[in-house]
Amino acid sequence: MDAKMMKLHDEYTHGNLSRREFLEKLGVLAGGTAAALALLPLLENKSANAQVVPADDPRLQTEYITYPGETGDIRAMLARPTGNAKLPGVIVIHENRGLNPHIEDVARRVALEGFLSIAPDALSPFGGTPKDPDEARELIGKLDSQATIKNYVAAVEYLKTHPLSTGKVGCMGFCWGGGMTNQVAVNSADLVAAVPFYGSQPAPEDVPKIKASLLLHYAGLDERINAGIAAYEAALKKASIDYTMYMYEGAAHAFFNDTNAERYHKEAAQLAWQRTLAFLNEKLKT
Repeated sequence: MDAKMMKLHDEYTHGNLSRREFLEKLGVLAGGTAAALALLPLLENKSANAQVVPADDPRLQTEYITYPGETGDIRAMLARPTGNAKLPGVIVIHENRGLNPHIEDVARRVALEGFLSIAPDALSPFGGTPKDPDEARELIGKLDSQATIKNYVAAVEYLKTHPLSTGKVGCMGFCWGGGMTNQVAVNSADLVAAVPFYGSQPAPEDVPKIKASLLLHYAGLDERINAGIAAYEAALKKASIDYTMYMYEGAAHAFFNDTNAERYHKEAAQLAWQRTLAFLNEKLKT
């Protein structure tokens, strides 16, 4: 897929272009409207392909729960290994398409590694994530940002005090969820570890509030997000925050999302996942 097309799709998915504008510009790049429509399925995610860990995996116990947030009850999927052992908690924050099968699958992957995992639905104030991903994206843009941050900070408290929790809590997020993970790190003194994947950075003046250790994943081709790295890293160093940053050259924004064949970068995704698990095990299990 042409890098210009992927960049154009990024602008669309992050609310900078309407669908009509996106298709018109894609048509110019592709050589016509028919060609653009033929390319569209390649650019968009296939959630049906998301399942790495089946929803009924006998090694796990999964359920939908609610916890009290700033805007009321927040719906989330909870996953944990079978049994009653106390485990560290990990919050998994979705992209700007809401809580979908892919993110639920990621939460199950986390649980299989020995964590008490929850994937909250940021669109709970609107009744939950709709099936139409474009509708979900539009609703994400209508969320109150500060209230949404507080809803995720409340997830930290929920996991910290859960009867099956050790009290240590980490957070990971992707794309929109990567930016939200950074915000949870800024706003929760109880968060121990944060792993934002290609997430927008917090304001430099907020960085000294971070108490968690950070593992930052970035994609080499992600110009929009990478523009904020220099200021973020400078602020992290100035505030003596514990952080490690990796740049995955040749990978595009959303390289971890294995429901999108054009964006998924197998080598980068697998390496980032290995590093993430090692980091969470170090920070949350020792």
